[in-house]
Amino acid sequence: MFENLPALINKLNLVQKRYDELSRLSALQEVSTDQQRLLEIAKEQSSLEDTVNKYLQYKDISRQIAENEALLRESTEAEMTSFIKEELCALTHQQEELLQQLQLCLLPRDPHDARDVIVEIRAGTGGGEASLFAADLFRMYSRYAQSKGWQIEIIDSSQSEVDGFKEVIMEIKGKGAFSRMKYDSGVHRVQRVPTTEGSGRLHTSTATVAVMPEAAEIELAINPADIKMDFFHSSGAGGQNVNKVTTAVRLTHLPTGIVSVCQDERSQLKNRVKAMAVLRARLLDIEQRKQSEEIAHQRRTLVGEGKRSEKIRTYNFPQDRLTDHRINATFHNLPQIMDGDIDRIIETMIISEQSRRLEESLS
Repeated sequence: MFENLPALINKLNLVQKRYDELSRLSALQEVSTDQQRLLEIAKEQSSLEDTVNKYLQYKDISRQIAENEALLRESTEAEMTSFIKEELCALTHQQEELLQQLQLCLLPRDPHDARDVIVEIRAGTGGGEASLFAADLFRMYSRYAQSKGWQIEIIDSSQSEVDGFKEVIMEIKGKGAFSRMKYDSGVHRVQRVPTTEGSGRLHTSTATVAVMPEAAEIELAINPADIKMDFFHSSGAGGQNVNKVTTAVRLTHLPTGIVSVCQDERSQLKNRVKAMAVLRARLLDIEQRKQSEEIAHQRRTLVGEGKRSEKIRTYNFPQDRLTDHRINATFHNLPQIMDGDIDRIIETMIISEQSRRLEESLS
């Protein structure tokens, strides 16, 4: 069942070795007096603790299995043999469960999984029917979020002439929101007879979905060596102190050429603090703009151009079938799915993704 067991055990041994090394380091006097270093060690050790505990359980069960197998080889009584076989069966089942859990423990965690998400849904090809489908997807995700106890807030929307959405952007706040919804980014295709179709003809339309982790607050660090500081006489109001004391401050951020000046205060120190606050605000604005451009690029990467050929899923209403083309999986009961029952689809995607990553990590 576990073809890559030697590779898995080797990785687990390395994890346990690192965990033991961290325990040794935390006991050293020079580390115990360094609070920052101690916190770093404790954080890393905490991240490994669950894996190590499960691995210790696995080794203990493996030891019990070996002992029972030895007893089985020596047993001559039918009743004792039967008892040992039952015990072995139960232990083997526990061992397999632990191995499955340990494989998942070794997978690197997505640092964005705990974040809230921004979901953008846009009508693709198909005119009015595409906008109606975009509205259906919005309702589906809204119902799903409600079932999870997550909070939903519409950030922006643009309605079409047929009461659909040309686009709708919403924020979803809740534990594990991104970890569950990140698999839905891409082109969603629908095949059905639209309510706008009088002749009963089957239409194929698309909508694009982009699921992005909410941007983390940017921490702006300014290198003091990048700032040129000049002092000069104030030219504004300030009484007889003006032009007598060099209280005005000009800060120039050399990498960007941004200049910040403050001369309102009589104190040079206060002017310098204010000028730095202005400089920080301007640099932060630049960083936020860069981040926005990166998010826009990420959205384009996630959803493509909205063409039918780029589809990740097809919602076929006449056949009551949803097909996820990435994993070649089919699901039925579309009315229930469109009402927000998408956990089974997401779980299948997660299992498929975990299997792929496990194969890569152990190869």
